[in-house]
Amino acid sequence: MSKNIGFVSTRFAGTDGVTLEASKWARVLEQKGHACFWFAGLLDREGNSCFMVPEAHFKYEQNEWINKRIFGKTDRKPSVTETIHALTSILKVQLQEFIEQFHIDILIVENALTIPMHVPLGIALTELIAESKMPTIAHHHDFYWERTRYAVNAVGDYLRMAFPPKLPSIEHVVINSAAQEELALRNGIASIIIPNVLDFENPPEVDEQATQAFRESIGLQPDDIMFLQPTRIVQRKGIEHAVSLLEDLKDPRCKLVISHEAGDEGYDYVDWLKEDSRERGVDLRMVSTRISDPIYNHFNHKDRYSLWDVYPHADFITYPSLYEGFGNAFLEAVYFKKPLLINRYATFVRDIEPKGFDLVVMDGYLNKKNVQEVKDILQSPQRREKMVEFNYATAARHYSYAMLRRWLGTLMVNFFGME
Repeated sequence: MSKNIGFVSTRFAGTDGVTLEASKWARVLEQKGHACFWFAGLLDREGNSCFMVPEAHFKYEQNEWINKRIFGKTDRKPSVTETIHALTSILKVQLQEFIEQFHIDILIVENALTIPMHVPLGIALTELIAESKMPTIAHHHDFYWERTRYAVNAVGDYLRMAFPPKLPSIEHVVINSAAQEELALRNGIASIIIPNVLDFENPPEVDEQATQAFRESIGLQPDDIMFLQPTRIVQRKGIEHAVSLLEDLKDPRCKLVISHEAGDEGYDYVDWLKEDSRERGVDLRMVSTRISDPIYNHFNHKDRYSLWDVYPHADFITYPSLYEGFGNAFLEAVYFKKPLLINRYATFVRDIEPKGFDLVVMDGYLNKKNVQEVKDILQSPQRREKMVEFNYATAARHYSYAMLRRWLGTLMVNFFGME
């Protein structure tokens, strides 16, 4: 029996990992006959399935005012508590209206009960779910205890209550095994692991005109070698290692292209990266055009490039992240059959590396062997072909939509029984 499913987060827009994974889940659920609806503070979905509430966005003025007074501090003034409660009340009413308007049968909360970028939204969801016993899947991408900027805070009471809440009508989903263990140890909450996925059963459809237009829009010449860093510009992505790689390759044709904009963690790193690249003589290009979500394509943005227009022209992918909850860009590189350099971040070591992918792997720092491997791959089409085909077949076994269909089917049975 088909259900009306309500996705809830602070935003569903652009190409951040939460938005992309939510889009994949929605596509798989819609293929099973369910209807998906969207609640967030910022949305780029189609209008008739959307419920946009500006107060739910983490950049909403009142929420930013709250965050400045609760993180990096250990005391909380009564006026801050009152503001949190007031915004919680507004959001709770809006959530209830969303549920009633679209006759929602089950909520899928994407990271809004995980990381406290918007404390009032987390509290509002927790209270609503507790009161209504609404069937809910809490999809956790990165917990607050994994981020140093939340380590010192004045909202320990709210974090224990709502990030995440322990309620009987919530099924918890995490994206890696370390998160599963920590959630159990810290909160006594059982969860299942559903890693990030891609549609490996159907290879990507490439729009040749759009991909060529993208390449030209960033000023690349036909013989340039494009190294793609397909991430947001935040410090934990370790982009300085990609800059070091291009410096060591000593080939003026090599250009480093970063596909995503700076994220929600400030612009100091962006400025430093530009300066560092200049000093090292590396041609760094940051995409100024907003890149749209390639999965949820029910809308038409002819003035934007999709992430799928960016990958096809890349000659090599750099992914030297220091930390990732899972690693969407890793899967995307494999999906587009691109060779890649990857850093051994903790989730990669524990959950991905044992699958046996063929990659250029650095362990916290770039060495001469890594640089030589990259050179060899660029110079040998046979080595490259063997590598990317093997990786695609490996990912298809472990990270396909078929796996996601199976897990989501199990969760739906847990809530509603067999059809």
